[in-house]
Amino acid sequence: MSDNTPGRQRPLDELLERTIRDIDIPPRPTIIDRICHEMRREQPDLQYVGQQISADVSLAAGLIKTANSPYFGCHSRCRSVREALLMLGLDATSRAIAAISLRQAFPGSAHYERFWQASAQIAALSGWLAQTVRKPALRADDAYTYGLFRDCGIVILLRRFPAYMQTLGRANRETERAFTDVEGEALPTNHSLVGCLMARNWWLPEEICLAIRNHHDRDAIDHFESGLPAASRYLVAVSQTAEHILQEVTGASHTEEWKKLGPSCRRLLGLDDAALANLYYDGAAVIKSNA
Repeated sequence: MSDNTPGRQRPLDELLERTIRDIDIPPRPTIIDRICHEMRREQPDLQYVGQQISADVSLAAGLIKTANSPYFGCHSRCRSVREALLMLGLDATSRAIAAISLRQAFPGSAHYERFWQASAQIAALSGWLAQTVRKPALRADDAYTYGLFRDCGIVILLRRFPAYMQTLGRANRETERAFTDVEGEALPTNHSLVGCLMARNWWLPEEICLAIRNHHDRDAIDHFESGLPAASRYLVAVSQTAEHILQEVTGASHTEEWKKLGPSCRRLLGLDDAALANLYYDGAAVIKSNA
């Protein structure tokens, strides 16, 4: 894990605490605290971490499944929590646990079944794309985790503001202005900021948090001088392209975001028309395998 620790977050404490209180951001799972505590020790106790994870059957099964996914880079299949820990390490394990816990953090999350399904497909496509385009500082496990968390702020706002569904519809139909600008007309915040704060509260790597914060900002994607790290820019571009592939292949949930952000993503990833067409074809198989 990077320096994304409680001490590093102090400048954001007031904003974070106020947002958690006002917007109802789900609290960080205790298991993430315990993993991060071990990471700060000179000699982490992997046996203790494994026992804590194994105490939750669904968490243990989810970690083993995640470790065996193609996006976390394990070259042999693991069959136990201990093997998953040894293969992944504590850093990747913390991110995997966060990803597994995401949906569980929202009571009544079955109400948003289509959202969760789309997020899972975008995450899988993002991890696959990261392996396909092979850009510096772009890791498949980060792309997968980012794809899951990218739009988590939407669910938080849907739960907090009853009229947000109408705002969401307007933002999806907007052809020129940024998605978050439309949200800002109706709300005191937007889903990118809320999602970023949740990711920071859950101690995800800073590159992922910044990518969530800026994923509707075309200038941040386009310009190196924007200050957005290269890893974050690649995460935004890969995930936006993944969403576009999902929409093209399935014909579902069309938005205007690719028209606004697609050219920037294609330039950053080096995708010409032929390369994009190949991604549609190959991406269909990824979607099918993750249906």
